[in-house]
Amino acid sequence: MLEQLLPHPIAAVERYDDDEPVVLFPEEEAQISNAVQKRRSEFGTVRACAREAMRRLDVEPAPILPGPKREPLWPPNVVGSLTHCKGYRAAALARASDFETIGIDAEPHQPAPDGVLGAIAVQAELDRMAGLQAADPKICWDRLLFSAKESTYKAWFPVTKRWLGFEDADITLGADGTFHSRILLPDSPIAGFEGRWLVQGDILVTSIAVPAV
Repeated sequence: MLEQLLPHPIAAVERYDDDEPVVLFPEEEAQISNAVQKRRSEFGTVRACAREAMRRLDVEPAPILPGPKREPLWPPNVVGSLTHCKGYRAAALARASDFETIGIDAEPHQPAPDGVLGAIAVQAELDRMAGLQAADPKICWDRLLFSAKESTYKAWFPVTKRWLGFEDADITLGADGTFHSRILLPDSPIAGFEGRWLVQGDILVTSIAVPAV
């Protein structure tokens, strides 16, 4: 799915199960020593995706540890993003000389739980929902909006090192598989992001990739 969304030369790797055994670095193992099996499985598989992406970029495999805000810490001169949901794990990496930042997110393609849309959406986004539903009633637009907000944050944080709340971005979803994230913070160093989305089967994926200047 991601290879349909992300430009070359980003290395995107995805898996749909945790069947393949994964050997973690000791530092990674320490992060999940007390985790339940489900958490251990998704943690390992998504890192296996990332290491395959590193291999494609000719980057030496390295531990991927969480930072202060749970963001993945990449080797020097690498940017990337991780995501996982039920039935899907993925990583997208690039050299920092090619891309400034990447944000990806995957979600089950089903309606968001009750109360989620009201908690994450600004009024302008709520006002656009009826038009989106009319344009394509098969798409779970509320869940897609949540995913686009997640991708926006994942692209935003590595560049700014600042928190971005759901209410701090106004996302215009396009029925053509694109979206625009407008950052609402008055002192934002970034005006916004252009993104893309795709639904296949019971999975939806959103992505943002900002080329290096």
